Amino acid sequence: MVSPIDIQKALGGMDYPASKDDIVKHASDNGGDNEVLDALQGIEDREYDGPSGVSKAVFG
Repeated sequence: MVSPIDIQKALGGMDYPASKDDIVKHASDNGGDNEVLDALQGIEDREYDGPSGVSKAVFG
């Protein structure tokens, strides 16, 4: 199971606000593994204001 730390590592250096597509692409380019990318693919397709919003979308 993916951890919040893995998500935050993959999103290091991300500029916000960011769309779901931008977040997934950044995580992929930043070395996010398949579990991280799968978790991010599952978030709602909207703009996120920061990493805490992304974590909330992934982990509820």
